[in-house]
Amino acid sequence: MIATLSGVVLVSSIYIYETYFFTFNDIDREFAQKGPGPITSPTGAYTANAYYELYGGAAGGVNVWVEITNNNEKTKVQTVYYSDAKSNISIEWLDEATLYILNDSPDYPNSNRSIELEIGKEIYHENGLACKSLLMKDQYETCYQN
Repeated sequence: MIATLSGVVLVSSIYIYETYFFTFNDIDREFAQKGPGPITSPTGAYTANAYYELYGGAAGGVNVWVEITNNNEKTKVQTVYYSDAKSNISIEWLDEATLYILNDSPDYPNSNRSIELEIGKEIYHENGLACKSLLMKDQYETCYQN
């Protein structure tokens, strides 16, 4: 009975931690591959870079994330987008504070993960972990998920 109860508590604790204490710090940046970018915003205040993260070995896939660097504060880098990578990926500034991220596979209509994000106010995480995170709530006003 004690072993079962301990197991339930342990599994529940791990679930709660993974769900409500999520950050983008777990991204495997050591083996990341460079994606589109750097793309500088129209006034030069921000720079957007995309990166690829391989997962799962030979049968795995690729995730893509987009980081925004505030050029006035070089140490301020924010991840604003994280999703499964599709075959067609690009980033483009629509104006000084709006970034359009194209991430889709034209042959698969349900694969579109493209979005416009207002920098400093909106982020996207495909599985919604960033949206539930108590640690990230002060980093955005709106969080989108698939």
